[in-house]
Amino acid sequence: MFHELFQNHNWDAVKSSIYQKTAKDVESALTKNDRSLEDFKAFVSPAAAHYLEEMATLSQAITQKRFGKTIQLYIPLYLSNECQNICTYCAFSMDNKIPRRTLSPGEIYMEAEVIKSMGYEHVLLVTGEASKIVGVEFLEQAIRQLKPHFANISMEVQPLEQEDYQRLIKEGLYAVLVYQETYHQDVYRNYHPKGKKSNFQYRLDTPDRLGRAGIHKIGLGTLIGLEDWRTEAFFTGLHLQYLEQHYWKTKYSLSFPRLRPISTKDAVDGTIETQQFYMKDRELLQLICAYRLFNEQVELSLSTREEPYFRDHVIPLGITSLSAGSKTNPGGYIVEPQALEQFEISDERSAFEMVKVIERQGYEAVWKDWERCYAT
Repeated sequence: MFHELFQNHNWDAVKSSIYQKTAKDVESALTKNDRSLEDFKAFVSPAAAHYLEEMATLSQAITQKRFGKTIQLYIPLYLSNECQNICTYCAFSMDNKIPRRTLSPGEIYMEAEVIKSMGYEHVLLVTGEASKIVGVEFLEQAIRQLKPHFANISMEVQPLEQEDYQRLIKEGLYAVLVYQETYHQDVYRNYHPKGKKSNFQYRLDTPDRLGRAGIHKIGLGTLIGLEDWRTEAFFTGLHLQYLEQHYWKTKYSLSFPRLRPISTKDAVDGTIETQQFYMKDRELLQLICAYRLFNEQVELSLSTREEPYFRDHVIPLGITSLSAGSKTNPGGYIVEPQALEQFEISDERSAFEMVKVIERQGYEAVWKDWERCYAT
């Protein structure tokens, strides 16, 4: 289990090691073909900021060699904002007095029709963490209902048991995204004071359960802004390396969600800022390139949390998938567009507009690249 490896690494010691990396370490790492976690530390260190152009050029070349000039498009479908956890950074937090809603099968179908009309074949199902309301039975029904309409169904929901994942895989589940939020165990409880999510190790072990269940793809990441992003990146890289060694038949993706303002019923202007550890755009680009130089195979995804200008300019530099036209509230596409969102998005352009942006850069927008029947 990953937690056994994780316990051998001290947060403060890792952080100190990263910040002690020098320009010589970065230059050495750039010359290698097979890079270690020590090289990855150099790429995410402050010293690497002066080598961003070299990193970006190499990241672009590696990405095109492995993935071609393609960008996969996906869209989230929020099924429920019910949640039994208190998370200090999330609008769905149990202590946030917002109207709660879980879509009915009919409403799920209505939302799906709108998404299909946009051209999407890859859909990401999202819920709050409320096992009694949106548990395995609910997810099973939703996947069964949507499977005839989409080539690829992924989900980002509460961590489940191995047998639950196996059950959903049989229905057509393709991938699961499970973010640790922060790998800093000492502060994790401060951000998650109540609910099942407060169990740090249970969440940490989720990718292991997914790997043993035989999921096709696992998505990892942290919520950038909760802690030092450089140290978080090391532990994410450590986790990725471990999983690839133990579950080598599974594909992997990484996401880069930066904290965004959240909607509340009590804030004066309707939103509150949640950022604790700020990350500049150049630093996010550095992180994207660092992951690509560390791992040529991993998929890198960027959501509509990011501003249009930034998203447009990182398309050629390592990213392999984008969302567009996203809504982060249940029913946001047609059923109840005015409901409070989980977080504010930054890029409100439609899928059609995003395709044009991708094509102007000489890339191809991919709507469908995998279907279960291809693997049989």
